[in-house]
Amino acid sequence: MWNDLFVALALVLVIEGILPFLKPAAMRELQRKMAEMDDKSLRIAGLSSMLAGLALLYLLR
Repeated sequence: MWNDLFVALALVLVIEGILPFLKPAAMRELQRKMAEMDDKSLRIAGLSSMLAGLALLYLLR
C-alpha cells in the first residue's frame, strides 16, 4: 500500500512539473490569474479536481 502511495505521489510531481518546464511564461500567467481569483472559486476548482480524481480512481480500481 505504501509503495502505491509513493508511486502516486511521484506521478503527481512529474505531472505538476510538465507545465513549468515546457511553458514557464504560461505557468506564471496561470499563477497570476489564480492569485486574482476569490477563495470560493478556488475551492470549487479544488473540489472539482478532487472529485474527478476520485472518480478516475474508482473507475480504474
